[in-house]
Amino acid sequence: MKVPFLSRGLGGEAGRCLVLGLAGSVALAGGGLAAGALPVRDTLAPALGLGELRQYQSLGLVCAYFGLALLAAAWWRLGRAVHGGEPPSPRGLLLVLAAWALPLVAMPPLFSRDVYSYLAQGAMVTAGLDVYDAGPSELGGPLLAEVPAIWQHTPTPYGPAFLSLAAGVSRFSASDVPLGVFGMRAVALAGVVLLIGCLPRLARACGVDPAAALWLGVLNPLVLLHLVSGAHNDAVMLGLLIAGLTAAAASRFTLAAVAITLACLVKAPAALGLVVVVWLWQRSLRPALSRPVATLRALALTAGIGAATTALVTAVTGTGFGWVRSLTTPISAHNWSLSSTVGRITRNLLESVGSDLAASAIPAWRWIGLVAAAVATLLAWHHRRRLGLVYALGLSLTALALLGPALRPWYLLWGLVPIAAAAPPDGRVRRWTALACLALTVTVFPNGFTPSADELAAALTGALLAVPIVFLSTGDVAPAYRGTEPAAW
Repeated sequence: MKVPFLSRGLGGEAGRCLVLGLAGSVALAGGGLAAGALPVRDTLAPALGLGELRQYQSLGLVCAYFGLALLAAAWWRLGRAVHGGEPPSPRGLLLVLAAWALPLVAMPPLFSRDVYSYLAQGAMVTAGLDVYDAGPSELGGPLLAEVPAIWQHTPTPYGPAFLSLAAGVSRFSASDVPLGVFGMRAVALAGVVLLIGCLPRLARACGVDPAAALWLGVLNPLVLLHLVSGAHNDAVMLGLLIAGLTAAAASRFTLAAVAITLACLVKAPAALGLVVVVWLWQRSLRPALSRPVATLRALALTAGIGAATTALVTAVTGTGFGWVRSLTTPISAHNWSLSSTVGRITRNLLESVGSDLAASAIPAWRWIGLVAAAVATLLAWHHRRRLGLVYALGLSLTALALLGPALRPWYLLWGLVPIAAAAPPDGRVRRWTALACLALTVTVFPNGFTPSADELAAALTGALLAVPIVFLSTGDVAPAYRGTEPAAW
């Protein structure tokens, strides 16, 4: 199957991947019209003239997982082409990304209902309510029905930089939910565009092929599903973080500190990126200053710029510094992080034997997870000379996501994107990170809720229906890697 206009400028295998992934993206978006994270009040689908489709949720799941399987297979095969003898150019990969993303951009959100929480939080800021003291229940009105029950009474953990964007979208869309959803998606897409613009330059600075960085860091299914379709604010955080790291690599340290501080004012984990700025800045000061003096000056300059940026943004948005005390918000609801899961198992065992320590099990394991993440971070930075600063940052953020008290599939992107820019192409980390991406694409259902047995069966049916399509679309394997296994794999 060939689409000359779409595959122009791409090799045979890359062109086939483009078409296969596009078919998957179209099927996934179409299934989302019936089984996606649709508004409770049925306002989004009627705006598209497709309101009755939500009656066919099972068929929607079959269609969605049929498309998801095609998209995942296309991405994996494209990775083999990127690491083969005739890889597509970065421009060709961006063409593939645009083709895969376009159907998802035009459709309702998938795999999460967080975008509705963003709208409610933005409306609270617009109404002058303290989002760090109360949840959307304080706002009331039609938006409250769209926010999942577990978050309706929960203060926001997001910083003032993101809340100012959410408030702007809220003012623009008023009470129009579809317009607000697409407004928040536009904000997320701006973050993705910033990421696309900066990641290849950061990869070159780290000695990594920009095409390999784009394939792993931007074209992967987690970005398409959760940043593009789900419109998560992690897109803005990552765009600013990578922009800051790119500026630091170019010795533009003031800009780097501002950009990474803004990323931190979206979501706090980005603050680890400031360590890279301090280290590179002190290195640039070393010819004229001793190492201790250069380190102290770089630390003072970075901290001063970060503090000034934080104060200015907080003053402009008027949200106050309540976000500091709300950083634990993501762990207030049930989640399936490693530490929380082990904590719940331990609690249940202690309750079964009548122990008084049962209530302390979950908090204890969460602290153990944070300590383990801190140890992993210290080890990564201890080996920074061998790994490189950006690679060490990626490993640190990955440890924080996996061992922290809250985990969502898109949290893996915190560390995955820096790893894509800096990890050695012949190392195992890229392969295992790519496999983790594939595994996490199926851990959340399109409607954002826990699936029933019937829904699981429908999803499995859709995925199995895609298997013969993937097999038949393989075509001739590119000679550059026929019968061989590229070093990165």
